[in-house]
Amino acid sequence: MLDAARINALLPQTQCTRCGFPDCASYARAIVAGEAGINQCPPGGDEGIQRLAQATGLPALPLSAEHGEEGPRFLAVIDETWCIGCTLCIKACPVDCIIGAPKQMHTVIEDLCTGCELCIPACPVDCISLVPASNVQPAPTGWAAWSAPLAHQAQGRHEFHQWRVEQARRDNDARLQAKAERKLANLAEESRLTEPAQLDEKRAVIEAALARARARRGTGN
Repeated sequence: MLDAARINALLPQTQCTRCGFPDCASYARAIVAGEAGINQCPPGGDEGIQRLAQATGLPALPLSAEHGEEGPRFLAVIDETWCIGCTLCIKACPVDCIIGAPKQMHTVIEDLCTGCELCIPACPVDCISLVPASNVQPAPTGWAAWSAPLAHQAQGRHEFHQWRVEQARRDNDARLQAKAERKLANLAEESRLTEPAQLDEKRAVIEAALARARARRGTGN
């Protein structure tokens, strides 16, 4: 039986989405489910396909042209003179390798960059470009350009990124829920409405919103 975790461990963990899935783990699960071919990962290239073929017993196929071409690894670089500090690239980075603050210049930590390119379309002022990760000519491609330790590091950072984003969402939902509960408990004092019928309608709206929030958080209180 195919194991998604084992398949995921064979992927380069660039989290580039070029395979057609949100991340490498999702692609691995799709392979196991028979919903994706083993030839949809350009960063893994031909060697990656051979690895997946050996692990799955599926025939090795040429890299799918629909999903891209095998090529050298690139790194993202931010032009500091044009960066407006919008933080959109930070949010787009799947491995949290871009640092900065709102309205402050951002910087890519090159040693952590997977070359996924997801930050480029996110930038509203086109201040991000790609530079070769290697000065060797001809430039190595596929797994020759990307080591197993780098893949393992990227996987860990992506998993932490996912946890951090989900935790931030939960924290924000909890804050909003607590705010709504306080308002509901003191609706007459906190609302500009004075008519009983209007207050009842407002109360019903807040209660419905709270019910949805509690359902999302899996709590009944």
